[in-house]
Amino acid sequence: MAGEKEAAEILQALGNLPDEVLQRYLPAFAVERIREALHAAINVLPKPAGKATRPQSLFPEQNTPRQNGSLLLYTDGASRGNPGDAGAGIVILDGQGEEIIAQGRYLGTCTNNVAEYQALILGLTQATQLNGRSIEIFLDSQLIVRQIQGLYKVKSSDLQPLFAKVRGLLSSFDSYKIRHIPREENKRADQLANQGIDDSLGVGA
Repeated sequence: MAGEKEAAEILQALGNLPDEVLQRYLPAFAVERIREALHAAINVLPKPAGKATRPQSLFPEQNTPRQNGSLLLYTDGASRGNPGDAGAGIVILDGQGEEIIAQGRYLGTCTNNVAEYQALILGLTQATQLNGRSIEIFLDSQLIVRQIQGLYKVKSSDLQPLFAKVRGLLSSFDSYKIRHIPREENKRADQLANQGIDDSLGVGA
C-alpha cells in the first residue's frame, strides 16, 4: 500500500496531467471538478513533521516561483435574503503566503452576485495600493470567475458596470490569474463578509 509521501506524489502527478488526458480517462466528470477533487485529496494527507511548508499546488501554472510584488487575493460576498443585508470579505497574502490584509465590509442591501463583485472590487483596490505587479485571485463564485475569464457573458445590467470596474482594476497589474475554488477553501473571506454584516447590524455587540 502506498505511503503518505508516495500518495502525495501520485496525486501531484495526476494534477499535472493535461486537461485532454484527464478528460479522456474520466469522461463523466468536468476537468475543473477533477482538479478540485485532486486538490482536496492532497490537502487531507497528514503533513510531514518538522517545519511547516506551504503545500504545492496541483495546478502547474501556480508551481512556478513567484516574483517579488506578487499577491494572492481571496474574496467573498454574502447576502442574507438575496437581495438582503450584504457584506464583502477579502484576504490578501504576499508571495510567501503570509496574510497582510484581512477585511470585512458592510455593503447595504444587494444580491449575492453584486456582493461578490463588490468584494472583488474591494480586494483589487486594496491590492493596487500595495503595488503588486501580479495577482492570483480565488473566488467560490463560478459565475463571476467565468465572466471575468470571458467564458460567460455579463447580461445583468446590475453587474455590467461592476464587471467593467473589475476589468479596469485588473489592467493595472502586469499579469493576473483568476480561479474558482470550493467554498470550504474560502472560509476566511466568507467569515469576514459575514462579520461585516454582523458588525453593521450590531450582532454580538
